[in-house]
Amino acid sequence: MDNDKPEINNEFGAIRIADEVVATVAGLAAADVEGVASMSGGWSTDLVEKLGKRNFGKGIKVEVIDDETKIDIYIVVEFGYQIPEVAETVQKEVKIAVETMTGLAVTAVNVHIVGVSMKKSGNADDTNAPLVAE
Repeated sequence: MDNDKPEINNEFGAIRIADEVVATVAGLAAADVEGVASMSGGWSTDLVEKLGKRNFGKGIKVEVIDDETKIDIYIVVEFGYQIPEVAETVQKEVKIAVETMTGLAVTAVNVHIVGVSMKKSGNADDTNAPLVAE
């Protein structure tokens, strides 16, 4: 099962990188982008997180063939940010992070916007409210 994973051979043996590792690296990079409210992994991963286990690969699908990878990311964007700009930044940051940390060539980063987060503010001077251009 793991034998079909690409491996990096050196004088000490072989290194295999699991898809979950690539997904975690991509998820951490995407979460750091300004304007990304959250990752969307569906009801099953949301349930697991409610039980206390963090999943940094949530909302990420990875396909690794040979030494190349294709990544699909499902995100929720904060209201007030330009969706195309956030998505493009996510693509760039994920590509850089995955290529730097794994050595795999990223052939595609497909960003799927699955929602917009509307933060509720209790008072007018709430500093956590997203900026909205007028």
